[in-house]
Amino acid sequence: MSQIDTILTLIAQKHLGIETLETRRSDRLDFHDTAVWCLKDALAAAFQAGVEHAKKTRNAKKSVPAKS
Repeated sequence: MSQIDTILTLIAQKHLGIETLETRRSDRLDFHDTAVWCLKDALAAAFQAGVEHAKKTRNAKKSVPAKS
């Protein structure tokens, strides 16, 4: 599982009560009723995860010495 898949799965579990984001080919397992406030929280968490990733990437690039 890629890093982004892991992050998205954790967000789905925490904010949406969804066990996995894998397709299970079952309507009762693949479709979920979700309150809009839970969806909003999940989207905010995904956005924040992107912000944190961008900060880490930017800081990692700054710490690498420039090639001459």
